[in-house]
Amino acid sequence: MPLGSAFAIMVALGVLVAAGSLLALRASGARGTVARRLAGPSQARVGDLLGDGPLPDRAVRVAGRIRCAEPLEMGAGERLVAFHRDVDVRVGGSWHSIERLRESRSFDLWDHDGSTPLDPASAAEPLIVIPKVWHGDPGELEEPHASAMQRLVERHGPATEARAITRTINVTDRLLVLARATRDEAGRVRLEAPEGGFLLTSLELDDAMRLLGGRHRRLLTAGIIGLGVAIALLAVGGVGALLSAMLAT
Repeated sequence: MPLGSAFAIMVALGVLVAAGSLLALRASGARGTVARRLAGPSQARVGDLLGDGPLPDRAVRVAGRIRCAEPLEMGAGERLVAFHRDVDVRVGGSWHSIERLRESRSFDLWDHDGSTPLDPASAAEPLIVIPKVWHGDPGELEEPHASAMQRLVERHGPATEARAITRTINVTDRLLVLARATRDEAGRVRLEAPEGGFLLTSLELDDAMRLLGGRHRRLLTAGIIGLGVAIALLAVGGVGALLSAMLAT
């Protein structure tokens, strides 16, 4: 086999391996971009940002606790600053959203050296928390979800499955927040959403990374290794094919 053809086959294999690796990463449920955004910046306490010194030029991961005068009262003593719920039904073989509820309350993020206000309405989604997940029969849905499902059934066919995913942040949670620290005209420090929105998590950083790594760790590992192999095949094959073409002329 001519050397140039061997390198061309290597490039083709690299493309196929890359495509398969990307599919594996997607199937793993990993959210690599979000994980890099959260883990990459340096971490600061609220008090570290309140002095007279210059503020960081880039977004930082700020650690603090929540103080909210008017939280969402959910009953049974549950008091929240963010409540996100998504209800979906599988109709005609595809998932359809019938509710996307977002409620939040502004709060102060504080530690023993001070506090600064934050509005979680600008948070990126989904919140990086352990979700409460319900799967069940569509017939168990109550109003207004039952009516919304019925309208979908009339258009797309029978409903076979329903699910609800709820993510919350409680006033008792300790938060890590990816944010930009700025000063207003009065010199007060505020936390503003960076590009892509705040990242909010009630988990320790290591736990948040595990959550963002997805449920299928083997697929994630295989996808990462596959991408490395694909890059090597493409690099070697591409350079080899180019050199072969140059030597043949």
